[in-house]
Amino acid sequence: MAIESAEISLIGDREDNQDRAAVATAEGAALLVVMDGMGGHAWGARAAETGCKVMLELYQQETKPLFDPLGFLHLALGRAHDAVVALGARLAIDVRPRTTCAVCLVQRGEAYWAHIGDSRVYHLRGGAVVSRTRDHSHVEQLLREGSIREEEIPGHPMRNFVECCLGGEAMLPEMTLSRRHTLEDGDVIMVCTDGVWSNLKDAEIAAQLKPHAGNGSTGPALEKLVERAVAASAPHSDNATAVSVVWRH
Repeated sequence: MAIESAEISLIGDREDNQDRAAVATAEGAALLVVMDGMGGHAWGARAAETGCKVMLELYQQETKPLFDPLGFLHLALGRAHDAVVALGARLAIDVRPRTTCAVCLVQRGEAYWAHIGDSRVYHLRGGAVVSRTRDHSHVEQLLREGSIREEEIPGHPMRNFVECCLGGEAMLPEMTLSRRHTLEDGDVIMVCTDGVWSNLKDAEIAAQLKPHAGNGSTGPALEKLVERAVAASAPHSDNATAVSVVWRH
Protein backbone atom coordinates (compact mmCIF):
# COMPACT_ATOMS: atom_id res chain seq x y z
CA MET A 1 0.00 0.00 0.00
CA ALA A 2 1.48 3.36 -1.07
CA ILE A 3 0.45 6.93 -1.78
CA GLU A 4 2.34 9.03 -4.30
CA SER A 5 1.62 12.76 -4.08
CA ALA A 6 2.31 15.82 -6.23
CA GLU A 7 1.63 19.54 -5.89
CA ILE A 8 1.87 22.64 -8.12
CA SER A 9 0.71 26.25 -7.96
CA LEU A 10 1.14 28.82 -10.76
CA ILE A 11 0.46 32.54 -10.52
CA GLY A 12 -1.01 32.78 -14.03
CA ASP A 13 -1.60 36.32 -15.30
CA ARG A 14 -2.33 37.75 -11.84
CA GLU A 15 -0.10 40.07 -9.82
CA ASP A 16 0.02 37.72 -6.84
CA ASN A 17 -0.91 34.16 -5.93
CA GLN A 18 -3.78 33.89 -3.46
CA ASP A 19 -4.08 30.10 -3.77
CA ARG A 20 -2.69 27.81 -1.09
CA ALA A 21 -2.35 24.02 -1.07
CA ALA A 22 -1.06 21.31 1.22
CA VAL A 23 -0.59 17.54 1.26
CA ALA A 24 0.07 15.59 4.44
CA THR A 25 0.97 11.89 4.03
CA ALA A 26 1.71 9.46 6.84
CA GLU A 27 0.93 5.87 7.82
CA GLY A 28 -0.72 5.02 4.51
CA ALA A 29 -3.08 8.01 4.68
CA ALA A 30 -3.16 11.44 3.06
CA LEU A 31 -4.97 14.73 3.45
CA LEU A 32 -5.15 17.00 0.39
CA VAL A 33 -6.23 20.61 0.85
CA VAL A 34 -6.63 23.46 -1.64
CA MET A 35 -7.79 26.99 -0.81
CA ASP A 36 -8.49 29.82 -3.25
CA GLY A 37 -8.37 33.23 -1.57
CA MET A 38 -11.00 35.49 -3.07
CA GLY A 39 -9.22 38.36 -4.78
CA GLY A 40 -12.09 40.82 -4.45
CA HIS A 41 -11.78 40.74 -0.68
CA ALA A 42 -9.12 41.82 1.79
CA TRP A 43 -6.29 39.42 2.56
CA GLY A 44 -7.33 36.65 0.19
CA ALA A 45 -3.93 34.98 0.50
CA ARG A 46 -4.03 35.18 4.30
CA ALA A 47 -7.50 33.66 4.31
CA ALA A 48 -6.31 30.72 2.21
CA GLU A 49 -3.13 30.27 4.23
CA THR A 50 -5.01 30.40 7.54
CA GLY A 51 -7.59 27.85 6.39
CA CYS A 52 -4.91 25.42 5.21
CA LYS A 53 -2.93 25.76 8.42
CA VAL A 54 -5.94 25.04 10.64
CA MET A 55 -6.92 21.92 8.70
CA LEU A 56 -3.38 20.54 8.66
CA GLU A 57 -2.88 21.12 12.39
CA LEU A 58 -6.13 19.30 13.20
CA TYR A 59 -5.20 16.42 10.92
CA GLN A 60 -1.77 16.04 12.48
CA GLN A 61 -3.38 15.70 15.90
CA GLU A 62 -5.55 12.77 14.78
CA THR A 63 -4.70 9.10 15.14
CA LYS A 64 -4.45 7.44 11.72
CA PRO A 65 -6.48 5.96 10.20
CA LEU A 66 -9.24 8.35 11.28
CA PHE A 67 -12.22 6.67 12.94
CA ASP A 68 -14.77 9.17 11.57
CA PRO A 69 -13.45 10.71 8.33
CA LEU A 70 -16.59 12.68 7.46
CA GLY A 71 -16.94 13.94 11.01
CA PHE A 72 -13.34 15.14 10.87
CA LEU A 73 -13.88 16.97 7.57
CA HIS A 74 -16.99 18.71 8.90
CA LEU A 75 -15.21 19.75 12.11
CA ALA A 76 -12.04 20.87 10.30
CA LEU A 77 -13.94 23.01 7.79
CA GLY A 78 -15.88 24.59 10.63
CA ARG A 79 -12.69 25.41 12.53
CA ALA A 80 -11.06 26.79 9.37
CA HIS A 81 -14.11 28.96 8.75
CA ASP A 82 -13.99 30.35 12.28
CA ALA A 83 -10.30 31.19 11.89
CA VAL A 84 -10.86 33.04 8.61
CA VAL A 85 -13.84 34.90 10.08
CA ALA A 86 -11.63 36.01 12.98
CA LEU A 87 -9.12 37.54 10.53
CA GLY A 88 -11.71 40.05 9.37
CA ALA A 89 -13.64 40.60 12.58
CA ARG A 90 -12.91 44.34 12.57
CA LEU A 91 -13.56 44.89 8.86
CA ALA A 92 -16.78 45.76 7.08
CA ILE A 93 -18.68 42.63 6.10
CA ASP A 94 -18.29 43.19 2.35
CA VAL A 95 -14.47 43.26 2.46
CA ARG A 96 -13.74 40.54 5.02
CA PRO A 97 -11.28 37.78 4.02
CA ARG A 98 -12.83 34.83 2.22
CA THR A 99 -11.64 31.67 0.49
CA THR A 100 -13.08 28.66 -1.30
CA CYS A 101 -11.91 25.21 -0.21
CA ALA A 102 -11.72 21.61 -1.35
CA VAL A 103 -10.30 18.82 0.80
CA CYS A 104 -9.93 15.05 0.47
CA LEU A 105 -8.93 12.35 2.96
CA VAL A 106 -7.49 9.10 1.58
CA GLN A 107 -7.03 6.05 3.81
CA ARG A 108 -7.62 2.28 3.79
CA GLY A 109 -8.30 2.29 0.05
CA GLU A 110 -11.09 4.82 0.48
CA ALA A 111 -11.54 8.52 -0.23
CA TYR A 112 -13.76 11.04 1.53
CA TRP A 113 -14.03 14.64 0.44
CA ALA A 114 -15.73 17.95 1.06
CA HIS A 115 -15.84 21.37 -0.55
CA ILE A 116 -17.12 24.90 -0.16
CA GLY A 117 -17.33 27.11 -3.24
CA ASP A 118 -15.88 26.24 -6.66
CA SER A 119 -12.61 24.51 -5.81
CA ARG A 120 -13.00 20.88 -6.87
CA VAL A 121 -12.13 17.27 -6.11
CA TYR A 122 -11.74 14.82 -9.01
CA HIS A 123 -11.68 11.02 -8.71
CA LEU A 124 -10.05 9.61 -11.85
CA ARG A 125 -9.58 6.05 -13.07
CA GLY A 126 -8.01 4.82 -16.30
CA GLY A 127 -8.14 8.23 -17.94
CA ALA A 128 -11.80 8.90 -17.11
CA VAL A 129 -13.70 10.79 -14.41
CA VAL A 130 -15.32 8.47 -11.88
CA SER A 131 -16.73 11.33 -9.83
CA ARG A 132 -16.18 15.01 -9.10
CA THR A 133 -17.66 17.68 -6.88
CA ARG A 134 -20.37 20.04 -8.11
CA ASP A 135 -19.61 23.71 -7.51
CA HIS A 136 -21.44 25.98 -5.10
CA SER A 137 -21.85 28.58 -7.82
CA HIS A 138 -24.60 30.49 -9.56
CA VAL A 139 -23.99 28.83 -12.93
CA GLU A 140 -24.06 25.38 -11.34
CA GLN A 141 -27.45 26.21 -9.87
CA LEU A 142 -28.67 27.37 -13.29
CA LEU A 143 -27.34 24.12 -14.79
CA ARG A 144 -29.21 21.99 -12.25
CA GLU A 145 -32.40 23.95 -12.95
CA GLY A 146 -31.99 23.36 -16.68
CA SER A 147 -31.73 27.09 -17.42
CA ILE A 148 -28.35 26.72 -19.16
CA ARG A 149 -26.36 23.94 -20.81
CA GLU A 150 -22.90 22.74 -19.77
CA GLU A 151 -21.29 24.29 -22.84
CA GLU A 152 -22.69 27.72 -21.91
CA ILE A 153 -20.84 27.90 -18.58
CA PRO A 154 -17.40 29.11 -19.83
CA GLY A 155 -18.85 32.26 -21.39
CA HIS A 156 -21.53 32.99 -18.80
CA PRO A 157 -21.24 36.47 -17.19
CA MET A 158 -21.74 35.01 -13.68
CA ARG A 159 -19.40 32.04 -14.04
CA ASN A 160 -17.16 33.31 -11.21
CA PHE A 161 -19.94 34.02 -8.70
CA VAL A 162 -19.74 31.55 -5.81
CA GLU A 163 -22.68 30.96 -3.48
CA CYS A 164 -20.66 30.20 -0.33
CA CYS A 165 -17.11 30.29 1.05
CA LEU A 166 -15.01 30.17 4.20
CA GLY A 167 -14.90 33.49 6.06
CA GLY A 168 -17.09 36.56 5.86
CA GLU A 169 -20.18 36.01 7.99
CA ALA A 170 -19.83 34.02 11.21
CA MET A 171 -22.59 31.54 10.33
CA LEU A 172 -21.21 28.20 9.09
CA PRO A 173 -21.40 28.16 5.27
CA GLU A 174 -23.01 25.46 3.18
CA MET A 175 -20.64 22.57 2.62
CA THR A 176 -20.95 19.35 0.66
CA LEU A 177 -19.48 16.14 2.07
CA SER A 178 -19.12 13.03 -0.07
CA ARG A 179 -20.04 9.47 0.67
CA ARG A 180 -17.24 6.91 0.92
CA HIS A 181 -15.51 6.26 -2.42
CA THR A 182 -13.66 2.95 -2.84
CA LEU A 183 -10.30 3.26 -4.60
CA GLU A 184 -8.74 0.81 -7.02
CA ASP A 185 -5.06 0.39 -7.79
CA GLY A 186 -3.88 3.33 -9.91
CA ASP A 187 -6.80 5.64 -9.06
CA VAL A 188 -5.94 9.34 -8.98
CA ILE A 189 -7.44 11.96 -6.68
CA MET A 190 -6.89 15.58 -7.70
CA VAL A 191 -7.95 18.61 -5.66
CA CYS A 192 -7.74 21.95 -7.48
CA THR A 193 -8.80 25.58 -7.68
CA ASP A 194 -11.02 26.94 -10.45
CA GLY A 195 -7.96 28.28 -12.26
CA VAL A 196 -7.24 24.67 -13.26
CA TRP A 197 -10.62 23.48 -14.49
CA SER A 198 -12.30 26.67 -15.73
CA ASN A 199 -11.22 26.37 -19.38
CA LEU A 200 -10.56 22.64 -19.60
CA LYS A 201 -13.10 19.87 -20.10
CA ASP A 202 -13.30 17.05 -17.57
CA ALA A 203 -12.24 14.57 -20.26
CA GLU A 204 -9.08 16.60 -20.96
CA ILE A 205 -8.20 16.66 -17.27
CA ALA A 206 -8.73 12.93 -16.86
CA ALA A 207 -6.72 12.02 -19.96
CA GLN A 208 -3.79 14.18 -18.83
CA LEU A 209 -3.62 12.55 -15.41
CA LYS A 210 -3.79 8.92 -16.47
CA PRO A 211 -0.82 7.30 -14.65
CA HIS A 212 1.56 5.08 -16.59
CA ALA A 213 1.64 1.40 -15.67
CA GLY A 214 4.23 0.71 -13.01
CA ASN A 215 4.78 4.42 -12.33
CA GLY A 216 2.75 5.87 -9.47
CA SER A 217 3.81 9.47 -9.92
CA THR A 218 1.54 12.10 -11.46
CA GLY A 219 4.03 14.91 -10.79
CA PRO A 220 5.08 15.64 -14.41
CA ALA A 221 1.52 15.11 -15.70
CA LEU A 222 0.07 17.41 -13.04
CA GLU A 223 2.60 20.10 -13.89
CA LYS A 224 1.71 19.87 -17.60
CA LEU A 225 -2.01 19.98 -16.79
CA VAL A 226 -1.74 23.16 -14.74
CA GLU A 227 0.52 24.80 -17.33
CA ARG A 228 -2.07 23.88 -19.96
CA ALA A 229 -4.83 25.39 -17.83
CA VAL A 230 -2.96 28.69 -17.54
CA ALA A 231 -2.29 28.75 -21.29
CA ALA A 232 -5.94 28.01 -22.07
CA SER A 233 -7.03 31.07 -20.06
CA ALA A 234 -4.29 33.48 -21.19
CA PRO A 235 -3.97 36.44 -21.18
CA HIS A 236 -6.46 36.56 -18.29
CA SER A 237 -5.55 33.35 -16.46
CA ASP A 238 -6.22 32.99 -12.75
CA ASN A 239 -3.93 31.44 -10.15
CA ALA A 240 -3.95 27.71 -10.87
CA THR A 241 -3.24 25.23 -8.07
CA ALA A 242 -3.61 21.46 -7.78
CA VAL A 243 -2.53 18.58 -5.57
CA SER A 244 -2.89 14.91 -6.45
CA VAL A 245 -2.29 11.43 -5.13
CA VAL A 246 -2.15 8.03 -6.80
CA TRP A 247 -3.41 5.10 -4.77
CA ARG A 248 -1.31 1.92 -5.07
CA HIS A 249 -1.75 -1.40 -3.28
